Amino acid sequence: MHDLKFIRDQPEEFDRLMARRGYKNPSSHILFIDKKRRKLQTELQTLQARRNEASKQIGNIKSSEGNADELLNEVASIKQEMPKLELEVQRLAKEMNEFLISMPNILHEDVPEGINEEDNITLRQVGTIPSFNFTPLDHVALGEINKGLDFEAAAELSGSRFVVLKGQMARLERALASFMLDMHTQDFGYTEFLPPALVNTKTMTGTGQLPKFEDDLFKTTDGRWLIPTAEVPLTNLVANRILDIGELPLRMTAYTSCFRSEAGSAGRDTRGMIRQHQFSKVELVSITDPDESELELDRMTSVAESVLKKLELPYRIMKLCAGDTGFSAQQTNDIEVWLPGQDEGEGRYREISSCSNCGSFQARRMNARLRRTGNKETEFVHTLNGSALAVGRCIVAIIENGQQADGSILLPEALHSYMGIEKIG
Repeated sequence: MHDLKFIRDQPEEFDRLMARRGYKNPSSHILFIDKKRRKLQTELQTLQARRNEASKQIGNIKSSEGNADELLNEVASIKQEMPKLELEVQRLAKEMNEFLISMPNILHEDVPEGINEEDNITLRQVGTIPSFNFTPLDHVALGEINKGLDFEAAAELSGSRFVVLKGQMARLERALASFMLDMHTQDFGYTEFLPPALVNTKTMTGTGQLPKFEDDLFKTTDGRWLIPTAEVPLTNLVANRILDIGELPLRMTAYTSCFRSEAGSAGRDTRGMIRQHQFSKVELVSITDPDESELELDRMTSVAESVLKKLELPYRIMKLCAGDTGFSAQQTNDIEVWLPGQDEGEGRYREISSCSNCGSFQARRMNARLRRTGNKETEFVHTLNGSALAVGRCIVAIIENGQQADGSILLPEALHSYMGIEKIG
């Protein structure tokens, strides 16, 4: 959500900033509606004042037994006119809100220009890409060899883009979730939550999933929505609250199932676990002082990195360009893990985490504020979110990077105690 006062005061600057998002002079439409609404609001207030004044005069005239017919007719006319104006003011306010809420966040000045992922910038590359004396397989083939990933059974149960994990692969999912949550809570000070997987429309709107991404979501018959990420319920825990500055930062983590219809990705990544309708993720959410959010983004990115380092997986950090930055984000750091089995054994990097600073964008939608010590005025908090990590893609990375010539899979040392074994297969 955007600050209407900023748009009124600096329309040219707002248009310049939104041009990076592909919007051409949106302030003209916003200010046109705003001017019309304010004009009608003034007319309504004038009528209300005149009605009150005339009603008082009528009382005085009647008390002196005078004739108040003219004033009575005027008040009756005003009472007929006011509901029409009120409805029009409400209509314009709704039109303004719908337009503002459909517009993406303003990008941070550090976000590089660009159109798509080809224009993202590599910040750093970490770890050694493994070399094999054989052509590495992808996780689908390895899952079949080890009888741990069953896509055919899932298709019978649910359709395409689902998987059944069995035996040691199912245990690996559970081990990874416990490993990540233990790291975040014990090493980095996050508080663990277990939020609902079903939320209402207001909650989805608060973090920016609605109305923009309705087609990518699953909706129940009673009007609830399946969460696409734990970011949605976790961030909304501060909706309509005024936090004391001493409470910040709030750092939350949760392991949940996530659900996405993937309506905009038809034909992409149809093989395997890369892009599914249901997947699991460990999410990080921070609620911060606006002055600290940029540092918090760096911290959150490093926390997600720490998971990959302990799992001994090679990765790189990407700064997303303007055209690839998500709707609610000011800026985003993507973490891409190396998957040697992709592209028929040629290998490629694939996203396993996105860490984003949303600034006050979500807070305005949720009305989440803070009050500094000694101040009566409040201000909007800043919100951040990041995956640490997407569990399914982490399984893919472990399987493909740890594969051996016989199809077995060496597990990272950090998981030995969680798995009770050192190798799958």
